[in-house]
Amino acid sequence: MSTRIEINKLVKVFGKGRAAARAVDGIDLTIESGELFFLLGPSGCGKTTLLRMIAGFIDPTEGAIRFDGKDVTHAAPNKRNTGMVFQSYALWPHMSVAANVAFGLKVRKISEPERSKRVKDALAAVQMEAYASRKPTQLSGGQQQRVALARAIVVRPNVLLLDEPLSNLDAKLRIELRSQIRNICKSSGITTVYVTHDQKEALSMADRIAIIRDGRIEQLGTPSELYRRPRDRFVAEFLGETNFIKGEATANGDSLSVRTPAGELTAARLDHSPDSGEVLCSIRPESIRLVEPGSPASLPGKRLETTYLGETAQHLVELKGAVRVKIAELNPPELRLDPARAPTEVAIAIDPSDVVVLPKA
Repeated sequence: MSTRIEINKLVKVFGKGRAAARAVDGIDLTIESGELFFLLGPSGCGKTTLLRMIAGFIDPTEGAIRFDGKDVTHAAPNKRNTGMVFQSYALWPHMSVAANVAFGLKVRKISEPERSKRVKDALAAVQMEAYASRKPTQLSGGQQQRVALARAIVVRPNVLLLDEPLSNLDAKLRIELRSQIRNICKSSGITTVYVTHDQKEALSMADRIAIIRDGRIEQLGTPSELYRRPRDRFVAEFLGETNFIKGEATANGDSLSVRTPAGELTAARLDHSPDSGEVLCSIRPESIRLVEPGSPASLPGKRLETTYLGETAQHLVELKGAVRVKIAELNPPELRLDPARAPTEVAIAIDPSDVVVLPKA
């Protein structure tokens, strides 16, 4: 059975007087039952402190935490029926894989036949049943991580908490484990709260993401909403690469006209977009297309650099007004820029739906 988590005006202050620091600053948040929910943000933003308050390892200074309406704000960790996966795995080196996974069941006094069945099922879920008799020191980092996950889910928690579980693994292994962890969490139906500072990890796995900054939620939404419709410069920059162009906005029905030094841009009118005045346009590199000079609704420019990467090419283009933009071209046919002859005349085109108008920073 999964659990709905309600967090109301949660605050955590470390220290006193002038040395006091608000690690979590009045967070309101609801995590739905069965949701794979990510807390994403830079180091020191408060995401791990928030996770540990949900787990019961840290007592809040103010506010409340409820599981399915039950107040667990000050309940001990063992009274919350949560499973925790730590960054360091925290496996017992002298115990076998099976014994590590069974440890929580023994503490809960589950009978031996039931314990054996649950351990077998948990190891099968993480594809580690063939390693049951091995010691953690005989496993790779990725295998140890799967054992730690099996140990957390074997107790059938209502809430699963993961604290940067892939940060100690190499890049290739992290990518492989992303889909495995998501499949395990979603197939089990466990409400999962996952802390990371890795944007790609969050975008590829989460149902919803809360971007945390200075102890507060900067923006909350699905991966697509956050990436395509950031509400401010911090979110736009934190979730991948983007181009910023300053301009002056004017409302025009369902769209906005933005006068910029590079020329006029048309943008979709969003709920959080300023209707007028000085603004900042955020445009992702993959949203900009290179077109023939003089093409309709295009902006003229000069291509200064091209870096060919096989599946993509990265271009640097200077527009009017000394505005420079980066462009990501997928599946480029060839490296068309001769460095000896650069720059070359080009033009760019941008769909209005890909221009996000933000408040001036």
